[in-house]
Amino acid sequence: MPVRPTARSATVALAALLAAGSLAACGGSSGSDPDTVKIAYERSTDNKVRFMDQFLEQMKKEFEKEHPGKKVDLIPIQASQNDYATKAQQMMRSPKTAPDLVYEDTFRINSDIEAGYLKPLDGYIAKWSTWDQFLPTAKAAAKAQDGKTYGVPDGTDTRGLWFNKKIFAKAGLPANWQPKTWDDILAAARTIKKKVPGVIPLNVFTGKAPGEVSVMQGFEMLLYGTGDGRNPMYDPASKKWVTGSKGFRDALQFVRTVYGEKLGPDVSDALDPNVNTTSANEWLPEGKLAISLDGSWLGQFWISNGSHEWPAWKTDLGQAAMPTQHGQAPGKVSMSGGWAWSIPQKAGNPDLAFDFVKTMQKPANAAHWDIVDAQIAVRKDVAANQEYLHSMPGIDFFTQLVKYTHYRPALPVYPQVSSAIGDAMESVTTGDASPLAAAKTYDGQLRDIAQGAVVTK
Repeated sequence: MPVRPTARSATVALAALLAAGSLAACGGSSGSDPDTVKIAYERSTDNKVRFMDQFLEQMKKEFEKEHPGKKVDLIPIQASQNDYATKAQQMMRSPKTAPDLVYEDTFRINSDIEAGYLKPLDGYIAKWSTWDQFLPTAKAAAKAQDGKTYGVPDGTDTRGLWFNKKIFAKAGLPANWQPKTWDDILAAARTIKKKVPGVIPLNVFTGKAPGEVSVMQGFEMLLYGTGDGRNPMYDPASKKWVTGSKGFRDALQFVRTVYGEKLGPDVSDALDPNVNTTSANEWLPEGKLAISLDGSWLGQFWISNGSHEWPAWKTDLGQAAMPTQHGQAPGKVSMSGGWAWSIPQKAGNPDLAFDFVKTMQKPANAAHWDIVDAQIAVRKDVAANQEYLHSMPGIDFFTQLVKYTHYRPALPVYPQVSSAIGDAMESVTTGDASPLAAAKTYDGQLRDIAQGAVVTK
């Protein structure tokens, strides 16, 4: 694994990426061809992962066949999630470079709306009968504070604990493992460290470089399992962000314990921006990692057309729900997110873009996407599709976690809050700050971000 770059080298690399991406993505274009729809999307940093590319190529062929004379220009942006968002935002600033359709992580939608990048879709969905098939939670994820909808979601996810049964057997741990508390997880990791040397006992994503991978899959899976689990980040009743919380400190202490006791990966590996790819394609299939706090979609990497074919994962890996801190009700916790297709405010061909969305969202196509990308369905008709229901081992397990799941605060400043959490996680991971000191620094950052809209608990 490469060592995490210095701040200066990361800045230089990002600048080079953006400059190169502008030329490649826009092809020197100075405007929109009325017969061409331009579609920008994130391409995986793993060159073997091309689920999205393959799906969009299929949709391109279908769309062009159904719309004679119209063309689809696919614009892949190969970058980490944070760098992809920066590049997409840069493109959307000008009508000369704005795509007609862009793939948006739903947690960024409100900040991009506030920046004036996205176009409301209410006029389109009002005349689109398929919108009735989408679940209320999915619709809410793409709705802004102004009550308008700015994206069409194509799936969601849940999160839990993946564990290697072979490593567990060597450590004398059960194949049907289901921890009831955080202490149970740490006890298993300590046992593995002692009895199965040479493997990583526990991976909890951390730090700033991995971006939302760390914050959502790592920290928030802990934070939402503290206290009563209700609104530990943002209080919708008072419309204020939460500071001074014991749960926040406890979540940081868990991260500190994992890395302080060397139960996790080497810190340099943990702080690498592509650590999630390494975990899925190397550590887990190569038997180097015992327990990983990760997402429902991992099976897509290991199926026959995945980036790292691994037939034995169906029997070698088990899944367990992430417990609440002390086993308090409801006992389990998950986080859910998802991505959506949005039309930039400065898109040259918005009508054509929504026509492409409708092609992607035909029932068969929507089900196909959720299957190949190991998504949890957000549509009633897809959720009832038999091919989807039998598409992936563990799909039932991760689907039943929906009843324990939480969603991130869908507010414009959330990306800034997320970045501050990444800072706090990194400082305790490296040992540069105690959980208490890191939490105090976060509280100060939060007050600056929220401009006084905070409440102390």
